[in-house]
Amino acid sequence: MAREFSTVGVVGLGTMGAGIVEVFARNGIDVVAVEISAPALERGRATLKGSTDRAVAKGKLAEADRDALHERVHFAVGLDALHSVDLVIEAVPEHLDLKQRIFAELDRVCRPETILATNTSSLSVTEISVATSRPNQVIGIHFFNPAPVMKLVEVVRTVVTAPEVVADVEALCARLGKVDVTINDRAGFIANALLFGYLNHAVGMFESHYATREDIDAAMKLGCGLPMGPLALMDLIGLDTAYEILDTMYRRGGRDRRHAPVPLLKQMVTAGLLGRKSGRGFYTYERPGSPVVVPDETTPLATDAALADGARAIAKVGVVGSGTMATGIIEVFAKAGYEVVSVTRGMEKSAKVCEAVKTSLNKGVVRGKLAEADRDAALGRISWSATLDHLADVDLVVEAVVEELSVKKALFASLDEICKPGVLLATTTSSLPVIDVAMATQRPADVVGLHFFNPAPVMPLVEVVRTIRTSPEATATARAVCAALGKTGVVCGDRSGFIVNALLFPYLNDAVKMLEASYSTADDIDHAMKLGCGYPMGPFELLDVVGLDVSLAIQRELYLELREPGFAPAPLLEHLVTAGYLGRKTRRGFRDHSHR
Repeated sequence: MAREFSTVGVVGLGTMGAGIVEVFARNGIDVVAVEISAPALERGRATLKGSTDRAVAKGKLAEADRDALHERVHFAVGLDALHSVDLVIEAVPEHLDLKQRIFAELDRVCRPETILATNTSSLSVTEISVATSRPNQVIGIHFFNPAPVMKLVEVVRTVVTAPEVVADVEALCARLGKVDVTINDRAGFIANALLFGYLNHAVGMFESHYATREDIDAAMKLGCGLPMGPLALMDLIGLDTAYEILDTMYRRGGRDRRHAPVPLLKQMVTAGLLGRKSGRGFYTYERPGSPVVVPDETTPLATDAALADGARAIAKVGVVGSGTMATGIIEVFAKAGYEVVSVTRGMEKSAKVCEAVKTSLNKGVVRGKLAEADRDAALGRISWSATLDHLADVDLVVEAVVEELSVKKALFASLDEICKPGVLLATTTSSLPVIDVAMATQRPADVVGLHFFNPAPVMPLVEVVRTIRTSPEATATARAVCAALGKTGVVCGDRSGFIVNALLFPYLNDAVKMLEASYSTADDIDHAMKLGCGYPMGPFELLDVVGLDVSLAIQRELYLELREPGFAPAPLLEHLVTAGYLGRKTRRGFRDHSHR
């Protein structure tokens, strides 16, 4: 039978510690909240009061419940106040020597049966535990910020943590209304090990001027449905905290270069640019602690409106291709008021594309998202052809054919002969080098990538890919077109994966490696990323939707171009693809989808 915890101690009343105090007190557990000094104690008290007052104002907590919550909390200076508690959770800054000193003192102060827990997000629980004479009663209980809101708790056991201690803590998490995942003591645990490699990679993109901070963040929010972009999230976490976590994971996690902090990160920490808490990080904020971003000297001056000043006029658009992506792009341009010429190989395919566009537009009418008059007007703007010659008078051509370089190069060579001077030629490739396509023409300055996301009528993001030969005017035109379509165009260089795939798929690959190492289950890893990081889907859910074969192909391309050992495809992923486990399309992937 699980142990009943009646009194819990919390050491450290910063944002996380105060949040943990609130979690316990909300659930009827008495709390002894401890700080190192009276001023620090008062700051912790104010943090708790501010959080509960906001909950009352939002109607999420009754005034009587708030008052009862505060009555359950006893504030004290010094660890001696914890002499009779059943459990202590330490939530001080991420410095091993500091935590070890606190645990040695807790070992002296607390009763022999008291469980000692650390809220560390990256340090070794084992190394903390050996500072005590009771390492079998030391465990990691990693809450996520903000603790009163986030459902996930990582329960971290060491090789000597007693099984009954683990069981007691798991039962406590359930009592608190949390979802726990129990794991072994490893650098970064689940969530941080997967999250921070992705965040560090995003910082590297920004440092190399591959894309702007705004475009990197917009790409991941709009392309992947994430609640925040990676650079804004770094500012929220705190760049100093992020640096310490990455450095710890690099040293303790096998010295994977993906976790080696990008030099820019250390420079920003040294300069005091710590993110929201200092008022400036990757972005500048209204004041320290404020979430409100204000313009600064690094904010791009070229807005979509300003870019339009250097853009060419686009009135007539050609779309080449007959697949789902081509169909969606035709619909997007026609609904935005452009005259569209659809070109396919043969009138039979043209008829199928025409029917697909009509079906999609009719669905929009049925769902109340499109008026019948607007549907008819959009259809009236589209003409259908089986020959490229009908593209002689268009202003923009968007290619959406099969992802084979030889096919695209041949097509662009033909377009170069047919299209008038000054026409913008765009490829929708998601994986091939745009420069290879551009050099099949005599006008590489007019060639860009326009990577739409599927389904094109729904997804708000387009990656505008410039090569080293693309002219500024062509880039400006492409971004202005995106704005006219009601899409967010993010500009990046011509590199494998562009922004979204380059950041997303290594993260998915890392999750497969974690499963392959038997560190955790697919379900627990998915829970960790959804509940701990607010992701709309866990990595294995997403892999099954995308297709394991597609994921493997993209990861291979990234590894081939970047030659980063950490990007090497996980052997488990390769084996599953070889065995025909491709995800939902084969009804077998990381999960069995046969019932769906």
